[in-house]
Amino acid sequence: MAADILNELAWRGAINQVTDEDGLRHLISQESIGLYVGIDPTGDSMHIGHLIPFMILKRFQLVGHKPVIVVGGGTGSIGDPSGKKSERKLLSQEDVAANVEKIRAQMVKLFGENEFTIVNNYDWLGKMSLLGMLRDYGKLFSVNTMLAKDVVASRLEAGISFTEFTYQILQAIDFYELYKREHVRLQIGGSDQWGNITNGVDLIHKLVDSEAPAFGLTVPLLLKADGTKFGKTEGGAVWLDPEKTTPFEFYQFWLNTADADVEKMLKYFTFLSQEEINDLVAELSENAAARHAQRRLAQEVTTFVHGEEAMHTAEVMTNVLFGNADVASLSTDEVAVLAGNVLTFEIENDKIGLLDLVVAAGLEKSKTAARRSVKDGAVRINGVQIKDEDAIIDPTDKYDGKYVIVKRGKKKWAVAVVK
Repeated sequence: MAADILNELAWRGAINQVTDEDGLRHLISQESIGLYVGIDPTGDSMHIGHLIPFMILKRFQLVGHKPVIVVGGGTGSIGDPSGKKSERKLLSQEDVAANVEKIRAQMVKLFGENEFTIVNNYDWLGKMSLLGMLRDYGKLFSVNTMLAKDVVASRLEAGISFTEFTYQILQAIDFYELYKREHVRLQIGGSDQWGNITNGVDLIHKLVDSEAPAFGLTVPLLLKADGTKFGKTEGGAVWLDPEKTTPFEFYQFWLNTADADVEKMLKYFTFLSQEEINDLVAELSENAAARHAQRRLAQEVTTFVHGEEAMHTAEVMTNVLFGNADVASLSTDEVAVLAGNVLTFEIENDKIGLLDLVVAAGLEKSKTAARRSVKDGAVRINGVQIKDEDAIIDPTDKYDGKYVIVKRGKKKWAVAVVK
């Protein structure tokens, strides 16, 4: 199966360029290799756009190869010009170090505790002197070649600092160091990393041997069927950090995938077999309204990133908010999740009139409007329809006295947090 992984990746549309596909195919059919993906800690969380090359790393891990993840404490202090039209704002060393630890924790969650390695390139880049770097590596890089790289050439008119210009040298050094330290033979990255990756291959060939087994593979830029860039919403990036994007919001993002994009997303972001994906796509074409393919996509990716329990909770919330699930059966913890995804307000731990509660929830602007909704049977408290406009609500009745769920109509929700 290890020998077939390149065919698998090609079927999934996940290969953009390979430095020497035949050589790589032969190597991975003969032995287990180290391979790496790097990420600079320019923020305190990855988003789903970052996830794409790491999915490939995971696929190699599942067939017996040894993934290495480089969190760029060194390169992150410099700034990668790839994909940027202007200079990055430099982070403080303290911010870089804090981000390194947060991203490291996310990687452990994705890859488990065993059979992979996380390294920080500050461990070797931080020890180099300027003179040492220029003498040992600078002589091996042609400025003419560096200027011709797309990432630099695209910035020449606007300008690029010497700091960012040298980034490609540092990334090449990473590949060389990992070649020696971790038996890394393959670097994987986004399509904008091709120039940086080939620099690393060239450096290994110069310092080790011209026939040294070093390879690069890039992933295509992922676009939606309408040609727009994948991974952005009206609210911004979809983060892996549950504090930035809740598991429910994360699940909803995948559940709302357009029909035209589902097959591509299943291939990129799930570990389902070709047969399973083909069956889901066939079912989609026959009964698109059922959205089984989208639901399976949401289940798989949410489980991979946040775990099975978080995925099930997200499904419960989906059924509550958009289905016919009975909120009376929710646990207190599930209501806490609901409170994080709908309008939330605070009330005192005292009995409160129904009309006052509906107005306090912001579901009606006045008691007159609230009275009308109650008479129409549009108001439910903790899942129970109440038509008595004079009803008094006791906040301690449900959910350990911590929450009251208020619903008006089919789609308007609020959760009262009892102080």
